[in-house]
Amino acid sequence: MSSTLLTALRTCVVTLVLTGLLYPLAVTAVAQLLFPGEANGSLVKDDQGRVVGSALIGQGFTRAGYVHPRPSAAGEGYDGAASSGSNLGPTSQKLKARVTAEAARLRRENPEAPGPVPAELVTASASGLDPHLSPEAARWQVPRVARARGVAPERVLAVVDALVEGRTFGVLGEPRVNVLLLNLALDRRFGPPPDEAPGVGGGGAPREGGSR
Repeated sequence: MSSTLLTALRTCVVTLVLTGLLYPLAVTAVAQLLFPGEANGSLVKDDQGRVVGSALIGQGFTRAGYVHPRPSAAGEGYDGAASSGSNLGPTSQKLKARVTAEAARLRRENPEAPGPVPAELVTASASGLDPHLSPEAARWQVPRVARARGVAPERVLAVVDALVEGRTFGVLGEPRVNVLLLNLALDRRFGPPPDEAPGVGGGGAPREGGSR
């Protein structure tokens, strides 16, 4: 009996050390050595070295001079600790009412935008944290952003097109634009929008509450 217990105890200790200590340490060391940025959260910094968010988590940009992300149902919005979708089905009257109201608001805020409102701008992602938009949804907002910044739409469009990411490995996913990186690039190219308070987003992305 004592021999069986001793064997079980040794197995437990060895397993604990290997899988609970050595393996996590080895994986962490390899990740920090080969992919330090990704291992530390893909943090994005402005020109002053301040962390302004993560390239993996969306932020609730709302000012006219910035490209807006898709809505979020994660907590109070873009909450990494409460990642989730709305769980509202296609027959939900609540979803229909929300989409109708959002589409009307977007139309009022983007009177010069071409074509219908992109569906992704009125529907939340499954995670509620999606940091990307399709190139079409970002381009749709260009007239408003250009007007708020007092620059020609073609100049804003050039920034958007320069930041379009292709499919991963050429086959996975769809072309996309990271909203935080795009707004950071807009501030670097044109400076903060005129309605921004001094120092907010200066040389970098605006702090719209950060990535929660």
